Amino acid sequence: MARTKDHLGRPVVAVTGIGVVTSLGIGKKDNWAALTSGRSGIHPITRFPVDHMNTRIAGTVDFLGSSDKGATALTYELAETSAREALDEAGFTNGHFAGPLFLASPPVEMDWHDRFALYNSVSEPEGYQRLLTVGRNLQTHEIFESTQFGSIADRLADRFGTQGLPVTLSTACASGATAIQLGVEAIQRGETDRAIAIGADGSATAEALIRFSLLSALSTSNDNPERASKPFSKDRDGFVLAEGSAALVLESLESAEARGATILGIMRGCGERADDFHRTRSKPDGSPAIAAVKAALADAGLRDDEIDYVNAHGTSTPENDKMEHLSLSTVFGERIRSIPVSSNKSMIGHTLSAAGAIEAAFSLLTMREGVIPPTINYDNPDPAIELDVVPNVKREAKVRTVLSNSFGFGGQNTCLVMAREPV
Repeated sequence: MARTKDHLGRPVVAVTGIGVVTSLGIGKKDNWAALTSGRSGIHPITRFPVDHMNTRIAGTVDFLGSSDKGATALTYELAETSAREALDEAGFTNGHFAGPLFLASPPVEMDWHDRFALYNSVSEPEGYQRLLTVGRNLQTHEIFESTQFGSIADRLADRFGTQGLPVTLSTACASGATAIQLGVEAIQRGETDRAIAIGADGSATAEALIRFSLLSALSTSNDNPERASKPFSKDRDGFVLAEGSAALVLESLESAEARGATILGIMRGCGERADDFHRTRSKPDGSPAIAAVKAALADAGLRDDEIDYVNAHGTSTPENDKMEHLSLSTVFGERIRSIPVSSNKSMIGHTLSAAGAIEAAFSLLTMREGVIPPTINYDNPDPAIELDVVPNVKREAKVRTVLSNSFGFGGQNTCLVMAREPV
């Protein structure tokens, strides 16, 4: 079989550009240095008042120009920053990217202080009539961009000259991985030679914090923020809300090699399965997650003994970590005890819509650099979760293949299989 075709006769999909922004910094270099040194980006929240809140910490990105301008503005800047780095690395610097854009982003929502400001912007008596008057006056481009779900992708498409209508998706915590899957499949179907997939989320707002707190999903370890995220530990008490973005330039191997691009990794397979058990909880038997892992392996044409490393979803919530262990141990059997596993969320928190893309980017860097980032705060292992968690300190290893898991609320499960080199 030709080197540029996979086991199903589809074009092999390569990664030729990577961009990353998290609470650890801007760009691959700073993020990778911090991640592999075990540094945490979790810190006390200063963006909005947290008095009387159960959780007062997060992995917010506070160093961009739009960090204090609301979720829509910050999500756009996060996406634009990571996309620019990825496209520059791939060699597309002329503002004309001849391929589609797939963006994972959070649902667009105005902050409450902006809503109150609008409500108080007219002198009508309080009530329904005032709402109507405000609504009639909202015919501005600024309001459109801050309230329409597809506006961020539209602006990115104009900025980078992508092809066709951009696709915006929101599949909860699996969104970033789903965006990559859509890009990979578009190339595999022969619809395009290249695509850019972005996951971005700047929605660590007061409203989000309150909603996740009401679900008892967030860590309340406020006194020591850096130690709050403890995936797979016995004393884990919830995830840490965070922000960030990552972008991957995806390209058929044939196209990439023809133009002399550097191959950063190969997207071998994608697996996706839905779970209708509950709006937030995972199905107790883990069957949808198990099916997603198996589907990704089958799509990649790999056996379960050909995976060298697992970049876990690893949220640090009691139930999700337990379910992920169940799914991995079911698929890999006894061997799961000897496959290195780590969770980037122990350092950057849970970046929600961006998580799958960020973790895919870090997985590609793991293979290229031969270094597995640690799971920090792993001092009290959960005896019920028998995994080879890389504890607290990075591990040098020859990693040829990676499984990266993303399991989202609403039962949206997406798994990616990546390889360092083409077959």
